Amino acid sequence: MYAIIETGGKQYWVVPGEILQVEKLTGQEGTEVTFKALWSASQEAKDAAAAKTPSAKVTARIIRHLRGPKIIVFRKKTKKAYEKASGHRQELTEIEVKDIQLS
Repeated sequence: MYAIIETGGKQYWVVPGEILQVEKLTGQEGTEVTFKALWSASQEAKDAAAAKTPSAKVTARIIRHLRGPKIIVFRKKTKKAYEKASGHRQELTEIEVKDIQLS
């Protein structure tokens, strides 16, 4: 069984038991969050009709909040005395997918 969810403007392919990092979510560590599935599917034939309805829900647990690796942005104009460097670290949330419910 798998599902495709959307969070933080990105889409993720998830299966139960998977741990992934998404853009920062509000909520304390250990709380459960629910995502609406854009698409879901199951190996069983009886769930094939339910998979076509967009009412599947994905339940996940927040494991921790963290920051991603530092990304350096460097700008330079040739033959000019212009150089500029800046960095960015994205705020992330690590979640564990608990269950996919087809309805």
